[in-house]
Amino acid sequence: MSRPAIYIAITNHGFGHAVRAASVAAEIQKLNPEILLILVTTAPRWLLESYILGEFILRPRAFDVGVIQSDSLKMNREATLEKLKEIRQRQNGIIAGEVSFIQLNRVGLMLADIPPLAAPIAKTAGIPCWAIGNFGWDFIYRPWGGEFAEMADWIGACFSQCDRLFRLPFNEPMSAFPVQTDTGLTGGTPRYDLETLREIWRITAPREKTVMLTFGGLGLDQIPYQNVTRFPDWQFITFDGNAPNLPNVIKVRDRFMHSPFPPAEFKPIRPVDFMPLCRAVVSKPGFSTFSEACRLQVPIISLTREGFAESPILLEGIQNSAYHRIITEREFFQGNWDFLAEPLRPPRHSDPIAKDGTEAIARAVVDYF
Repeated sequence: MSRPAIYIAITNHGFGHAVRAASVAAEIQKLNPEILLILVTTAPRWLLESYILGEFILRPRAFDVGVIQSDSLKMNREATLEKLKEIRQRQNGIIAGEVSFIQLNRVGLMLADIPPLAAPIAKTAGIPCWAIGNFGWDFIYRPWGGEFAEMADWIGACFSQCDRLFRLPFNEPMSAFPVQTDTGLTGGTPRYDLETLREIWRITAPREKTVMLTFGGLGLDQIPYQNVTRFPDWQFITFDGNAPNLPNVIKVRDRFMHSPFPPAEFKPIRPVDFMPLCRAVVSKPGFSTFSEACRLQVPIISLTREGFAESPILLEGIQNSAYHRIITEREFFQGNWDFLAEPLRPPRHSDPIAKDGTEAIARAVVDYF
């Protein structure tokens, strides 16, 4: 008898979608190791392996484009539109190829985060498609007008074929999806004892003077790292391999290959593993970073992000649910970072936000099989 198999389609945009899908996949594997995970994405294997510790199949395919960007704040709409047109023209061939793969591998369920073509692929293959998301790409493209409006209509028609949506917090209505289940925040859980991390990475500053700088898979061009020299008794944790060598900047990847853990005990280090050590996470608007920080009750200092429809919703979400501070791009790139030491603002809402999304979605998948 073959193993039950799930096909997890992940949008071709940044790292955030891959992080939340992989966190759910890891929980599925934990609950039922017999379920075969097939991850269909262009995200790098090392990123997926930092969440999924057991085996999985990686099928490198891209069914959407997201938004083409040079870094986490700069968008190229013209290139995005051209790539969208190309994918739409090729959709029949894409669907046929994936249906063949799904049937050959006896896949029983698709979980999508959140490529529009996932639902038509699943429908043609005769399996259910469940989606995970807090926004749809139709919501991102429609305000851009022109030919993007037509693309948004096409995407909405694709989403309407989805059997179930797990709608995450910090969401837009996602009205194209006919069946919705509201669920909690997703993300990984820290793996390491905090004192162990302090010792390995020589983090000597107290929590109130320790900050993480993280700007997603695309990063930012020209981060003004010179500002950290104004805070000599603070420490700044970053996964940016291009960060300068400064006494109070801890570049995690510099020591990634020199871990004192025995190979059997070592597991990849992720930003979420360091979050509990920090006074705040400094970031751009991004669901996965916000979600993991909120799950751990770590404050967020966020830049704004102009022209991206999801950003106001995300920023409103953290203002409602987390200790926070919102800063402008000018404050970050041209200011002296005084915002680091200024008081954080409390959440507007006193009711705690649900944090069980990873577990709830994974349990639903296991129960389905």
